[in-house]
Amino acid sequence: MGICVSTFFASQAYADLHPAPVSLAAEKTTGQIEPVFAFYEQMPSGVTVSDSGRVFVNFPRWGDKVDFTVGEIVGSELVPYPNSSINDFDPTSPSTTLISVQSVIVDGTNRLWMLDTAAPSFGTPIVGGAKLVGVDLATNKVVRTILFPPDVVLRNTYLNDVRFDLRQGKGGIAYITDSGASGIIVVDLASGRSWRRLTGDRSTVPDASFVSFVEGDPLAIRLPGKSPTPWQVASDGLALSADGNILFYAPLSSRHLYKVPTELLRAPSLPESQVSAAVTDLGERGLPMAWRPTAKAGYMPRTTNTTLFASARLMGPGPRWCMTRGCYGPTRSRSQRTVISISPVTSGNACL
Repeated sequence: MGICVSTFFASQAYADLHPAPVSLAAEKTTGQIEPVFAFYEQMPSGVTVSDSGRVFVNFPRWGDKVDFTVGEIVGSELVPYPNSSINDFDPTSPSTTLISVQSVIVDGTNRLWMLDTAAPSFGTPIVGGAKLVGVDLATNKVVRTILFPPDVVLRNTYLNDVRFDLRQGKGGIAYITDSGASGIIVVDLASGRSWRRLTGDRSTVPDASFVSFVEGDPLAIRLPGKSPTPWQVASDGLALSADGNILFYAPLSSRHLYKVPTELLRAPSLPESQVSAAVTDLGERGLPMAWRPTAKAGYMPRTTNTTLFASARLMGPGPRWCMTRGCYGPTRSRSQRTVISISPVTSGNACL
């Protein structure tokens, strides 16, 4: 009893010295959602915008019917980019035609980069097809194609996201996440040389204890006649610090965010153990999504004076996917549809 009484008075004294705030912080919704484009068939997984406002999207071949894997929104139309022929995959010429593009990024020199997984339906990459393709937006012509060798794109590799730092080397450096075999792929854009880092590292592999839920049900791979297996994805989202010195990244099947000095990633002869030792676990990011400062559903830092685009899947009647403009944050689910929190280009962001 004595212990209970003393605990009560101690708690009361603390409460007297530290009164609770009058009101707790609350979300505030401002502005209106601005629809940009509605997708009725193929599903976009990436979007990028040029300085002049041109909007490009990509459609990986995950199983749905895909007419072209990279497109440009021109007015109210979606057209193949840079042309129809390159989007028409030719099995006899995997290095010169697009197979299944996962990400598109416009860099600071007005080039559109297209990351081709060469892995339709998440399968084994087609030999000679995994590549990074650059298009000059002034001419709409392919100006650079970098093919990845077998020791970089492994049999279980799935190329996912890419970020560029054009300040490094003669022509810049690209960092790519491998969501299948796990790890970071580094690309010298001038020489075309590429190498792997952090393959199988604790920071790039899925968290074995992590379980995804969709509308209350555990997300799993369910095949006829087989027991369900967990759906796990390795290193996925990534972002560069403003000075390019730090790469932030995270497995999709994990709640943790990691960072590593980019100078170590750029040194191919450095022992892997030294690179791994320099990785910092920044703790839980709270939402099991990919963290990135570009337009994909997931966790976004608060943004000001920046126009971003996001796509949201609509489960009811009407378009399957809707592209919207504004700043956006963690996804929310309501009424059998998944929408992305969006606000106009102002400080803070809104939650729906």
